[in-house]
Parts: sequence; C-alpha cells; structure tokens
Amino acid sequence: MRICVYMGSRDGSRPSYLEQSKALGKAMAHRGHGLVYGGGNTGLMGAVADEMLGAGVETYGVIPAALAELEVAHQGLTELVITNDMHQRKKAMLDRADAFIALPGGLGTFEELFEALTWQQLGFHSKPVGLLNIDGYYDGLIKFLETSVEAGFVSEHHHKSLIVSDNVEDILDQIETAEVVYVPKNVVPEQK
Repeated sequence: MRICVYMGSRDGSRPSYLEQSKALGKAMAHRGHGLVYGGGNTGLMGAVADEMLGAGVETYGVIPAALAELEVAHQGLTELVITNDMHQRKKAMLDRADAFIALPGGLGTFEELFEALTWQQLGFHSKPVGLLNIDGYYDGLIKFLETSVEAGFVSEHHHKSLIVSDNVEDILDQIETAEVVYVPKNVVPEQK
C-alpha cells in the first residue's frame, strides 16, 4: 500500500510533531508501505521521507517547479516528480496513493486534507483518509467538523469517514482495514 502523507515543511513548535512524524515513517516502512508526499526535504516532510528511505522503502515525492527550491526538493527519493502547479501536484499524489494521512502542517496541509475528503465524498476515489492528531494539534479542526455536522452542512457519514487517531500504530491499523462506502453527499437521512 502506498500512503500519501500530507505534512508541514517545517518542524513545528513542539518536539512531539517531529518525533511522531518520524515514528509514522518508521512504522510505515516496517509494515512495507510506500510513501507519497510533497517532495520536500525540510521539516516533517524531510523527516518522514528520510525514515522511509533509510529503511529502503519506495518514496515518491511530487513538487511544483516553483516550490522545488523554496521547499528544497529532496534529491534522494525513489522518484521525484516536478509538476507545473499545485493542481497537478495534488492530482499526481492522489493518483499514486492508496490512502491518505495528514500530520500537523499549515494551510497547504489543510487544503490537501480537505481535497482528499471532498473527492472521497464525491465518489472520485474510495481511499481512506486519516488524521494523526499529534498532541491535540487538530482538536480545533475536529470540533469544527462536529459543528458542521450539527449545523447540517456535513453529513454524519462523511464526518465519520475521516479516520482520527493520536497513535501511529492505531491510525495505520485503521487505514489498512478501512472500507470506504460511497454515499452521495446530497442524500439526507429521513427525519424521525
């Protein structure tokens, strides 16, 4: 299985972000999973890629030409794909992956996570999407999604399709066994 990991090009402010990202890379490699990611060599991106490469596991990076220097494209990958823009990058990552996990990151990570979820909701793919909530980084986002369900803009089914865990082994267990069921987004359960 190739897992696309969305994550920051920075280390973040807590040592646990980097430590748990490395732990995810080690665990994925130990389980024989390949990595698809944003192609950078800095921050959490570089840390996960280095763990995978150190274990001899296939590691694919996808980076737009404009970011290749800014994010310092990783030169030691199994394959580095350079795209024209972010749209091509995200599509190439989605096409190469069998599942998705978001680690802490910034606006780009958020966008990638929500695009993977949206495409799953629309039936464009049937791949599991997970969130590794290291040290509560995503607590606010999780609460926001619950609010969106309560407000009637996100269905309970689509909310529950996001796999959330604060444990590396647990999230991999869930990703490996997940069965994604397509339910059209406009289907509203009968009111009782």
